[in-house]
Amino acid sequence: MTTARASTPPTAPTRERARRHIAGGPVERLTPYAYTAPFFLIFAVFGLFPLLFTFYVALFDWNPIGERTFIGTDNFARMLEDPRFWNATTNTVSIWLLSTVPQLAVALLLAHLLNHARLRFATFFRMSLLVPYITSVAATAIVFAQLFDRDFGLLNWLLGLVGVEPFDFVQSTWGSHVLIATMVAWRWFGYTTLLYLASLRAIPRAIYEASAIDGAGTWQQFRHITIPALRPVIIFTVVTSTIGGLQIFTEPLLISPSAPLTCGPIRQCQTLTLFLYEQGFGQFQFGYGAAIGVALFMIIIVIASINYLLSARIHGAHR
Repeated sequence: MTTARASTPPTAPTRERARRHIAGGPVERLTPYAYTAPFFLIFAVFGLFPLLFTFYVALFDWNPIGERTFIGTDNFARMLEDPRFWNATTNTVSIWLLSTVPQLAVALLLAHLLNHARLRFATFFRMSLLVPYITSVAATAIVFAQLFDRDFGLLNWLLGLVGVEPFDFVQSTWGSHVLIATMVAWRWFGYTTLLYLASLRAIPRAIYEASAIDGAGTWQQFRHITIPALRPVIIFTVVTSTIGGLQIFTEPLLISPSAPLTCGPIRQCQTLTLFLYEQGFGQFQFGYGAAIGVALFMIIIVIASINYLLSARIHGAHR
């Protein structure tokens, strides 16, 4: 006759050995931190330190070839009383709105069409959307400056066919804003379209087929299926477009070769980054330039946070 041996619970040392076996040794526990450490080190050196140092420099009357005098918040007080700062802020927000809103709208509609249209060489068409993104900004500025030129530009030639007098886009405030916004939107809409298209490809085709059977039209499918499915990507593109649009620098720098830092004689398209560069590296007023950089940082944080909160609230209302 055999007798069953009653199983006894493991003792404390046995449980400790099992836990150590599962958790691994010190090398295994430190391995994930070692893999991620290079990113945090690079970010600390090239991202966090320059940001904190900018806040520090903004508190000084800092001349790179002269003395450095601590003046506290005087640079910020001077900035708030400087009409050039408010002009640059207005230009920046105007160009950002004129470029971001049409860009995202066109990208969303184009992605929806490409997802449903049965095109031959569809891969070729999708890849061609990246051509503006990989094109040099300098080349883009040269082409668009010729298209919008007052005397020989294609756009003014078309306007002349309907009896409109030639318009100097570069020397006009709104004209220069439209020119720069068109350049920015043209350069980025293809990249944004591919982001939307990649998310749309993950939506089961059966959902659209079922909605079509129920009588849903193209607009109803776009509103009730496409947009809700793309909401996370839309939030991402809105935030990144906000950050990039408020930091625009190269396009306004290149469209006015005679006065690149001021973007024209009346600063009609000078953005905050151009104003920062002019004061910091043109006038060698590093402290004042750093204060402008801090202000730009705060503006981006506030506007990006508002965009994110509004998008999240809309998302919660449709759940």
